[in-house]
Amino acid sequence: MARTSMEGGLVEEKAAELKKELQRAVKAIVDEEDDGGDCSVGSTNRAMQCLCALRDLKLKPLGCSDSLGIGNLSLGFFPPKEFLCPLSGELMNDPVVLSSGQTYDRPFIEKWLKDGNQTCPQTQQILSNMVLLPNHLARKLISKWCEEHGVELQFSPQIEDERAILKADSGYLNALLKKLSSSSVSDQKEAAKELRLLTKRMPSVRALFGDISDSITQLLYPLLSGAANSHPDLQEDLVTTVLNISILDGNKKLVGENPVVIPLLIESLKSGNIETRTNVAATLFTLSALDSNKYIIANSGALNPLIKLLDEGHPMAIKDAASAIFTICIAHENRGRAVSEGAVRAIMKKIKEHVLIDELLAILAMLSSHHKAVEEMGELGAVSCLLGLMRENANEHNKENCIATVYTLCFTDRTKLREVWAEEHANGTISRLAKSGTSTSRAKRKASGILERLDRTAFFAHTA
Repeated sequence: MARTSMEGGLVEEKAAELKKELQRAVKAIVDEEDDGGDCSVGSTNRAMQCLCALRDLKLKPLGCSDSLGIGNLSLGFFPPKEFLCPLSGELMNDPVVLSSGQTYDRPFIEKWLKDGNQTCPQTQQILSNMVLLPNHLARKLISKWCEEHGVELQFSPQIEDERAILKADSGYLNALLKKLSSSSVSDQKEAAKELRLLTKRMPSVRALFGDISDSITQLLYPLLSGAANSHPDLQEDLVTTVLNISILDGNKKLVGENPVVIPLLIESLKSGNIETRTNVAATLFTLSALDSNKYIIANSGALNPLIKLLDEGHPMAIKDAASAIFTICIAHENRGRAVSEGAVRAIMKKIKEHVLIDELLAILAMLSSHHKAVEEMGELGAVSCLLGLMRENANEHNKENCIATVYTLCFTDRTKLREVWAEEHANGTISRLAKSGTSTSRAKRKASGILERLDRTAFFAHTA
């Protein structure tokens, strides 16, 4: 039956709206490609939906409705862009917020995370955690929009599937944990390897450890019983699983405050193969992001084996060891313990070998707040070493750490001023740093402070 003139005018109006929306979607695709990136799935889906809706206007009677999505588009119901999931391009049923602040529909962002991605799809920012918080405001606004336009909002099949999977995961996780208490080492190895893979790939499984009573202790049963001591692969899988679990911010307290975890990790740090020791160092670094864990880890004796691992200089392990030491020593009380365990000597040795310069200079600058560290640095020739690095190294952050440490050495031990004066007389390193337009403000302040001290020193003024 032919459409009336009124209906025809309405069709033309809806078609015009669709074409405008199509233009916006195509422009978004072109702009993304011009910026050197791939066009997003959301923009592409939006363009396809508009094209399909335009086709439907020609093929369907005006009053026909369809399922949520293309049918609603053909009726001219355009949700605001903010209501559409950036990954799917569809109206969000269950909006959740990532740590990056971006909102996505739960099933699509969970799939993204389960695929092993650790960045925000829109901003490419590395996520500080994988927690998905419900966006209640977005949900309320979307629901209101749906009511106004007669659209029924309900959980999608994907969300129901996710919840069913989560329930199944919980049962499977319990079964694997029980398997670890088995007397059969082969069963323990099988369960440990499966847990390692699951906690690596699925953030939802990591979160389940917080819901299952005594799950961490069950996980580490083979280490507690000593069964893993003669099986390096089992020990490595268990330690790596703890690392994977600890990535989730909500688990850091759970893991760190469990009385068996840190002692068992330290034992593995002393006795494990290099892969295990590396993963223990990475775990201690991850756990020490929580302030209370910094003290637990240091008081349990972790700094000594970490410093030994750093001193050994194995390429696989040294960076994780340095990162763990740095984070633990952010707590001022832990610096003296690190110094007494030989941190300064190990760090100076590696710096002189030009190994891991960036990280180790940062630790050295931090430790220079401790008087015993300053004494050791002086004995180990830190002044000439650091001034030499300032001449050679173009990294402004490294120069800042060097001059900050030299500043502390000079103002703590006046005899070091003569070394600084000789360097300044020969190369003018500190003067250049004080005047450089690229130097950080802190570096300039420290350099100027040293120059002022030299200017007040009799031998420097006389020579000048």
